[in-house]
Amino acid sequence: MLTLHRIREEKDKLVQALGKRQLEAGPLLDKVIGLDESRRALQTELDATLAEANKLSKEIGQLFKSGEVEKANTLKAQTADLKEKSKELGEQLQTAESQLQEELYQLPNAPHSSVPAGNSEEDNEEVFQKGEVPELHGEALPHWELAKKYDLIDFELGVKVTGAGFPVYKGKGARLQRGLINYFLDRNTAAGYTEIQPPHLVNEASGLGTGQLPDKEGQMYHVTADDLYLIPTAEVPITNILRGELLQESELPIAYTGYTPCFRREAGSYGAHVRGLNRLHQFDKVELVRVERTEDSYAALDGMVEHVKGLLEELQLPYRILRLCGGDLGFTSALTYDFEVYSTAQERWLEISSVSNFEDFQSNRLKLRYKSADGKKQLAHTLNGSSLALPRVVAALLENFQKEDGIELPEVLHSYCGFSKID
Repeated sequence: MLTLHRIREEKDKLVQALGKRQLEAGPLLDKVIGLDESRRALQTELDATLAEANKLSKEIGQLFKSGEVEKANTLKAQTADLKEKSKELGEQLQTAESQLQEELYQLPNAPHSSVPAGNSEEDNEEVFQKGEVPELHGEALPHWELAKKYDLIDFELGVKVTGAGFPVYKGKGARLQRGLINYFLDRNTAAGYTEIQPPHLVNEASGLGTGQLPDKEGQMYHVTADDLYLIPTAEVPITNILRGELLQESELPIAYTGYTPCFRREAGSYGAHVRGLNRLHQFDKVELVRVERTEDSYAALDGMVEHVKGLLEELQLPYRILRLCGGDLGFTSALTYDFEVYSTAQERWLEISSVSNFEDFQSNRLKLRYKSADGKKQLAHTLNGSSLALPRVVAALLENFQKEDGIELPEVLHSYCGFSKID
């Protein structure tokens, strides 16, 4: 959530920045400023009314003590009027605050200056590419056929048990999943991240805190009986661990990693591009979350990018990095780098990680602050990234490492899976 101070002081800059999202932000920001002015005026009037009522109450006490009952009763009537007025003002103030909050929730984060303008993924900017695309044999198959051939993943069984988008992993397919999770967690903890095992459901306050609500409400599974939401990513529960905290500067940076299943309705997703593991309603992912001082967050973002690069290079997967344009940028992000691996059998790039800096957008919602050495309290910066999302990593591994007599896994996974080849 954009801060009111920034909206008031940097309105023109925000209009220009939000224009990269193809958003005409001027009228929206003017509305927020107007609502804030109304809220402030109501707060000032309410404070004055309460102060006057308190002043009269003290006078009434003195008048009763001095025997001036008639005058005291006159002031009591005035006090009653003031109390009624303060009640009405309090209700108006509450309404104004709710309206202001709702408008603030509708405003996305302002893109960083390096974010290119654009309408869609076609306008994203490639900033890095590495790895050779392997040449496959003439009978090479896409991953969904390889999964069936080697009995690794059963998509039809998942439909029977739950529905489309909920695959069942079997045998070496299940062991490959488990091996990848442990590999990613081990690499992350070796890099200084503390492992967290969070809940898989969150309350509404947590969804609001990291920005999934109200923006992505239609994409989340809602357990209505208990008013809880299945998490779309570990980012949500892990970041909310620090909701409402006032940290000391010496406690920063905070770096967490965690594995969770992720649940996404993906309403409206269909077509060949979502076949197999390309897009699921339930999938596994290992996440990185960082909380940083304001001045350190972009160096931390660069460090996260380098860390994910290292994982993909160990897995020997050809990959590229895209800087997302304003039109493709997530609602809460100021700057996002997408990692894509090349699927040789499908002959296309598959997104497998997003690494983002939210600046103080999430922390303003979370009320996550830190106290600097000079005693000043300020909002922290939050960041997160996938390291990595498993389905498309598995798809790329199966397709890129297939041989005529089986699938040979990269060496780094042999000890984690307990086998080197799928045949």
